[in-house]
Amino acid sequence: ASETAYYATHAILYLTILLAGVALYIKLIDSEEIGVKGFTPIALFKAFLADWMEDLNEPLEDILEKIGKPKTIKVSILRFVSKGKPKALIVVPRIHPGPFKNVGSSPLPNLLSEALKEKFGCVALVPHSLSGHDLNLTSRGQTDRLIEHVLIASKPRVSSNLASPPRKVRMGDAEAHCQIFGKCAFITLTVSPKTMEDLPPELDDFIDREARKRGLDCAVVVDAHNSIGKPSDIKRYLPELKQAALKSMEAALKLKKRKFEVGSSSVYLEGIGVEKGLGPGGISILVVKVGGKKSAYVLIDGNNMVSGLREKILSSLRELGVDNGEVMTTDTHTVNGVVLTERGWYPVGEVIDHEELIGCIKGGVEQALSKLEPAEVSWGTYTIPNVKVIGEEQVNSLCAGTDKTVKRSKDLALTIFPVLGLMISLLVAFV
Repeated sequence: ASETAYYATHAILYLTILLAGVALYIKLIDSEEIGVKGFTPIALFKAFLADWMEDLNEPLEDILEKIGKPKTIKVSILRFVSKGKPKALIVVPRIHPGPFKNVGSSPLPNLLSEALKEKFGCVALVPHSLSGHDLNLTSRGQTDRLIEHVLIASKPRVSSNLASPPRKVRMGDAEAHCQIFGKCAFITLTVSPKTMEDLPPELDDFIDREARKRGLDCAVVVDAHNSIGKPSDIKRYLPELKQAALKSMEAALKLKKRKFEVGSSSVYLEGIGVEKGLGPGGISILVVKVGGKKSAYVLIDGNNMVSGLREKILSSLRELGVDNGEVMTTDTHTVNGVVLTERGWYPVGEVIDHEELIGCIKGGVEQALSKLEPAEVSWGTYTIPNVKVIGEEQVNSLCAGTDKTVKRSKDLALTIFPVLGLMISLLVAFV
């Protein structure tokens, strides 16, 4: 009995020392300032863990809501109508669809597209605006509010039945594709096959100002977000992107505008979801025919695309008589944080079979071609006030705080746990 009591006493003693050490470790980590006022590192970690493990976005969004900043958000809209009925929509909210999984505005492209489709009964493309992670919405509530405003604004009053043929201009590594609808320039930007990252909103503002100087009402500018390979600094391409955008716009403005036709479709790859890099929105397609020339705008609900795939897709569409166009991704972050890879997600085409994807897109383009009808277009840009975004300062604080906490936890672990081990070893040896 005395021997049992001896071992029981020592077991309790060792456990007490261990628990005290762990408690001290947690307390010291939690006392660390992370730059996010009102929240400790452990609270932030638990919120991340709740979403990561259980898809519970509310704890993390509660934190983001409290640190977020109100901002006025720009939304650009092109609305195509045939025989008095909506035929297709292109809606570009200046919001970044992140930060990851189901948090904030990550699901915005699909949610907004589905809401527009339900209200207007047509295909709605929601491509990536020129925006970065500082323009992530703080919560699903903010996302729903933005969608409500867009649904109200999606009936621009100014309209036309004329469009220019498209013009594509390459300057160095940068490429711009411009088509004029009425008095609105629709411009897509890429540096494919170089690595494409989030383009800054200042570039959007610059292009829009230049469009207005040239007598247009506005420019709807899209970050095609369609090539990822080796790491690259997107800022180095900004001068070339500016020049390509202006030259493509000027070239399109010189062309005679004609009556045009529009067809659209939505297609899905069966059995392929976020784990393989494809969001729930699938693939949306808009085909525009002007003066016998056809352009296809293909939008894939994913976060970027492996380098070279965009070119393969465009080449395959020429077999269908498509002369021009662009392949874009929504940059949805619903695909982020769902797989254990170095990036944390798969770009479109990294694990999806290319031929299967191209076959699906070609089928969708054929559907859109079969639905071509004479159309009119209306356009407009709108602002939505007091929308809460995470903000650049808050993003920097979260990142810096997380890095600081990780470093602090490693340093403490290397100090506390060896000491605990030594204490327990000494007790075993001498007590």
